[in-house]
Amino acid sequence: MTPSDSPQEQCGRANWYALYTRHQHEKTVAESLSNNGIEVFLPTYSAVRQWKDRKKLLLLPLFPSYVFLHGELHRRVKVLSTPGVYSIVSIGSQPAAIQETEIEAIRKAVTSNLRVEPHPFLRCGDRVRVKAGPLVGIEGILIRKKGSFRLILSAELLQKSIAVEVDAFSVEPLPHRTAAGLSSSSRQLPAALYEFGDRAASFETAEG
Repeated sequence: MTPSDSPQEQCGRANWYALYTRHQHEKTVAESLSNNGIEVFLPTYSAVRQWKDRKKLLLLPLFPSYVFLHGELHRRVKVLSTPGVYSIVSIGSQPAAIQETEIEAIRKAVTSNLRVEPHPFLRCGDRVRVKAGPLVGIEGILIRKKGSFRLILSAELLQKSIAVEVDAFSVEPLPHRTAAGLSSSSRQLPAALYEFGDRAASFETAEG
């Protein structure tokens, strides 16, 4: 979406949007809209829940209380009248489009058979690009957690993130950018060494 786009032009394209739903009604909303020929995306993850006498494997929403909607703003009344839908996430009075790259990154993650889980929203950190495997080409923030590595992917509009477990050697660091938009590769940056089992990977990090 560009600043020169009119609301009519924005609505005419098949952008992705986020529906804010009633708690624990994400699946019902997604199924209802899908049954009415409306394309939706509800990313989920597997989690084990312990009850007093048993354990159960559940499929839970990666973004609780949200369902992604592809276009269909011309059917806004139908969408908003769906039981469980509160609103379309908007900026001002206009539905806010979500970047296609964010949706595709999340879609690749949930179909990759890699471990995926919700993560607190994270905007800053060491940005990397996946160079091999089912997530090849995806960019995100790399963190270490309990001896393994996670690639953090975010839906900026929702201020929410997810984490995907990755092999540290399947990613490569992205160039740092200065405020002027120039690569900071000419600066002398210390290398942060991340241990990965009996191997190690080195990524450049900004001085701080």
